[in-house]
Amino acid sequence: MTIIGWLQISLLFLAVVIVVKPLGLYLARVFSGEGNVFSPIFAPVERGLYAAAGVDPAREQGWLAYTLSMLAFSLAGFLSLYAILRLQAFLPLNPQGFGNVPPDLAFNTAVSFITNTNWQNYAGETTLSHFSQMVGLTLQNFVSAASGIAIALAVTRAFACSAVPTIGNFWVDLTRATLYVLLPIAALVAVAFVAMGLPQTFNASVEATTLEGAKQTIALGPVASQEAIKQLGTNGGGFFNANAAHPFENPTALSNYLNIFAMLSLSTALLYAFGQLVGNRRQGWAFIAVTAAFLIAGVAVVYWAEAAGNPILSALGLDPALGNMEGKEVRFGQAMTALYATVTTGLSDGGVNGMHGSFTGLGGLVPMFLIQLGEVLPGGVGSGLYGMIVFGVLAVFVAGLMVGRTPELLGKKIESREMKYAMFAVLILPVAILGFTAISAVLPSAVASIGTAGPHGLSEILYAYTSAAGNNGSAFGGLTGNTLWYNTTLGFAMLLGRFAYAVPVLAIAGSIAAKTRVPASKGTFPTDTPLFGLLIGIILILGGLQLLAEASLFSGHFHCDAIAIVATEVMAVAVAEVGRLLNQDHVFALEWTKHLSRELQSARKRAEIISLRTVGARVDAWLTWNDGDLPPKGEWRRLAEESPCRRKRYTGRFPDAAVFVDNLTRKVH
Repeated sequence: MTIIGWLQISLLFLAVVIVVKPLGLYLARVFSGEGNVFSPIFAPVERGLYAAAGVDPAREQGWLAYTLSMLAFSLAGFLSLYAILRLQAFLPLNPQGFGNVPPDLAFNTAVSFITNTNWQNYAGETTLSHFSQMVGLTLQNFVSAASGIAIALAVTRAFACSAVPTIGNFWVDLTRATLYVLLPIAALVAVAFVAMGLPQTFNASVEATTLEGAKQTIALGPVASQEAIKQLGTNGGGFFNANAAHPFENPTALSNYLNIFAMLSLSTALLYAFGQLVGNRRQGWAFIAVTAAFLIAGVAVVYWAEAAGNPILSALGLDPALGNMEGKEVRFGQAMTALYATVTTGLSDGGVNGMHGSFTGLGGLVPMFLIQLGEVLPGGVGSGLYGMIVFGVLAVFVAGLMVGRTPELLGKKIESREMKYAMFAVLILPVAILGFTAISAVLPSAVASIGTAGPHGLSEILYAYTSAAGNNGSAFGGLTGNTLWYNTTLGFAMLLGRFAYAVPVLAIAGSIAAKTRVPASKGTFPTDTPLFGLLIGIILILGGLQLLAEASLFSGHFHCDAIAIVATEVMAVAVAEVGRLLNQDHVFALEWTKHLSRELQSARKRAEIISLRTVGARVDAWLTWNDGDLPPKGEWRRLAEESPCRRKRYTGRFPDAAVFVDNLTRKVH
């Protein structure tokens, strides 16, 4: 690590901090319906769009109607993009004469871009026409980002309003996010990119003569315009296969700086806008501080690991002074590659200027772990904000349990209904990631696609599903993803990560909006002070630790504390032996998968039971999970441990349940 490297990193973070407030205030004005600098240009266009679509901008929607509108719009986007890709050979602006995209790849690509993932199982410069790139992909880059902003706005209104049945109008939010935010800013960034050397042309390619005298065909196209919205909308899908490592997509250190700045600025400003819209700017800054803590820690670890070099090569006698430069562009160096990798995975961008699979073990672990935390640091444009709010809901609930008070967030009480939706949302990622990874790790056709056998091969699979379910889109490298299995399953993982998360979030918004907003009292847990650092712990536990065991299986060192409450036998098993069995013994791998699934189900069961408020509800839930069967004699303690309650609190309101607990307690003791 060098002082120059840290200075580059620090200056970029400083630049983002400088623009957060003015950009956040602008966003708040736009989404409050106030006039802004672009109103004279876009207000007539906005009114024309509403008239053409038959939308009444003054008519708000309940959470269910809002959700259905979002899903219908996404479905229409999927069908249109799928059709463009499948009919590419017959559409205009195809100077290279590319053929139609195969069905499974078209499905994967269409899903990828409507979910704001931009996972790419293809090389753009050799697969897609200019029409597909511009009308298909770039259009979805705009509207998928705008959809994420719209969902975030719905959640924001839920906390800003009091006792109302509506959360806004999806079509209005979508239109304003596109016209007043994404379009004008993307246009400015695109012009800057052109000035920095990015191509913006309809020409297909040019032929050059190399120094050796050979002929080389260099692909061209409308690169700058796609690159701009790719970063602002945290989409990440590049025009070229090498993404931001390609010299036509990211030619200089200055363009690299603008890439990272564009990624961070809008997502971070939305956190500030949230505080402005709910009337508590300190809350916005609190969320920003949490994301900054994670990003700074992440880039420090990656930079240190890459600067320290590859220990295997050092052991062979190579000079580690230059660190690990494998998979990195010399024009960016280790510092800006580490920063890019951390930011692109802390957000849901997915663009890369270096190959994550070529990083050191620790350097490659951090990007994957940041995605597994839930893409809230600060996450995708819009999606990061509502993901952060979900973790905020969980944090105040845990704080309420700790201090014995009713959990509140911004004057809204958090009750069992919101907790159920929140837990459903945060469990989607581990279920999708671990489920598809486990199957792929034992399926011969899926294993055949990995580039490196052993632990690194598992990392390729795990990273792919982590990226897909997290709607990130970056790849670890080495995995051949353009197969029927991966195109299909990665597509379903992307759909789960986007919509199975967004729907419960909107349900939370509807429930919160209907509640009366109460002023803070002395007993209210503050969520806009350093005390709300509890949020960091919640993100780590519920976001990352559900998945960290998979990564620790292949760590050189792993430490775990446990307390045995009954007589227990402990057996040590070599990690290398477990890895060998997973790789060679399909029966063992299947049993390991079943074990992980049971552990995940057990954790989910306990989380759901604890979220219920009453003894009766907890006991009923426990019985439902266990098919109505009471535990056999000698195992009643299990029920008491898995459905904890405070008997005195419910004795008067639920006498039957109280009697049951009395009997249960006597049997346990």
